Amino acid sequence: MQEKKRIVVIGGSAAGPKAAARAKRLDPDAEVTIIQKAPEMSMASCGYPYYVGGVFDKRSALLSTPYGEVRDPHFFVHTKGVQARTETEAVAIDRQNHTIRCRDLNTGDMDYVSYDKLIIATGARPRKPPVPGVDFEGVTTLQSMKDADFLRKIRDDKTITKAVVIGGGLIGIETCEALQLSGIDITVIEMLPQILMFLDWELAKVLENHVRSKAANVITDVKVAGFTGDDGRLSGVKLENGTELPCQLAVLAIGVVPNVDLARDAGLEIGQTGGIAVDEYMQTSDPDVYAVGDCVELVHRITGKKTRAPFGDLANLEGRVAGENAVLGNRTTFPGTIHTGICKVFDFSAGSTGLSETRARQEGYDNLVTVINASLDKPEFMGAKLLISKMVADGDTGKILGVQCVGPGDVGKQIATAAMAILGKLTVADLVNADLPYAPPFSLPIDHFIATAHLMENKLQDRLKGVSAVDVKKKLEADDKPYILDVRTPEEFETMRLGIGETLIPIGDLRGRLEDLPEDKNHEIICYCKISLRGYEAARVLESLGWKNVKVLEGGVMAWPYEREK
Repeated sequence: MQEKKRIVVIGGSAAGPKAAARAKRLDPDAEVTIIQKAPEMSMASCGYPYYVGGVFDKRSALLSTPYGEVRDPHFFVHTKGVQARTETEAVAIDRQNHTIRCRDLNTGDMDYVSYDKLIIATGARPRKPPVPGVDFEGVTTLQSMKDADFLRKIRDDKTITKAVVIGGGLIGIETCEALQLSGIDITVIEMLPQILMFLDWELAKVLENHVRSKAANVITDVKVAGFTGDDGRLSGVKLENGTELPCQLAVLAIGVVPNVDLARDAGLEIGQTGGIAVDEYMQTSDPDVYAVGDCVELVHRITGKKTRAPFGDLANLEGRVAGENAVLGNRTTFPGTIHTGICKVFDFSAGSTGLSETRARQEGYDNLVTVINASLDKPEFMGAKLLISKMVADGDTGKILGVQCVGPGDVGKQIATAAMAILGKLTVADLVNADLPYAPPFSLPIDHFIATAHLMENKLQDRLKGVSAVDVKKKLEADDKPYILDVRTPEEFETMRLGIGETLIPIGDLRGRLEDLPEDKNHEIICYCKISLRGYEAARVLESLGWKNVKVLEGGVMAWPYEREK
């Protein structure tokens, strides 16, 4: 009689329970055990900021199935057939004897668990800056249920008036919103020149402006020098530029470090990015050990290079692959990541997939073509909302390399569509006639994504000579300034305008006011409107009349990331 396989999973957050459940489903006779250091299991950690912010009040929702059952050891035993040992620390892995030494965190007792196949899902730990005062009371992270409980209590007790969030990434911005919704005065500190580094600067700046509009301060391009306090209790944050910000709470959100100590001590190979090295089967350098989730490094599917991608959805997908391979042998693979992500930023969303322009240039793509599109997600009569997208393509092949999208509209749909286009290695030519679903409640007849592809096609074929807001700003600071042409209506101009020395000539009046344009047909003219649809039409008119250096401000007024006159 064949002995039952013993599958042990170290880590009970996202990837680990998924791996355990998958293994048990595919081999019901297998003995599957999860060893989890924390008291909770299967925590929806991406939901922590929304619990802290009061979007929902039921703590157990972070630990529950879609039908409301709490995923605790009782659930795993009776529903999944999986043994779950919480508040138990895996202290060491003996690969030669296929055992794990464990410590009961309540009693201190030690014991051993044997395995045939082991799956490591030890996750990641938050980075902490090496500065004075980082261990003061009042300095925290948002990595665990304990952290979420601490911040939620602060929200409910309403004892804190000022807080600082260190880090302008996904967690930092989501935490900023959560605390601001709690009535706390918030400042976000980011050491880099922008927040949300997965975006290019001009889109990140749009988000930063939106955060500021919600009464949250943002300070970029400065490091934290230390924390000040009295009797071990936080009282402020000191910046390297000498600024001191009084606060009673500081949340560290400067990224995470893979938890690889257990794997390293066991002699497993650690990759060049600091995560556990795994192959396409999620198998480590030991054929009997797999690793999944935030503790591993993956392959970037566009560049082919190793990368880390600590995202909850990928953790679940990796766990599914490892769980299957642990019981059935290496038969399914995880191909890697293109870094698809999205986050909520007050009334806006911000999403990205593939390579940004900045990253693509770093990877050696010299002939890049980019375009920015600002337009609506659906018709005005259906409650339209703005979307601003940036598409990055390889000018040699026309292949889509990346898409970013921000705005109050349906960003998720845009990024999901773009991600599948990139995974399918589609070109701009494939996208301009894409057969996407259309009805007024959901989309314009030509969806925003397809319209972005149309702009890219026009640019690749030299019909659209676009210029970004960043480049326009540089041109305005040069000696030979371009002629800036706003082709909106006077009413629009009075309501909102850039104030960069532009001349207003409504598109309908353009042919009758040619004498107002530069006499030199080679003088640079930059046209725009609210979203630059009319700006493009104006450029085509001027080109047909002999002007030879006409460009369009991509995204128009709505994508302008700098201050406006009004």
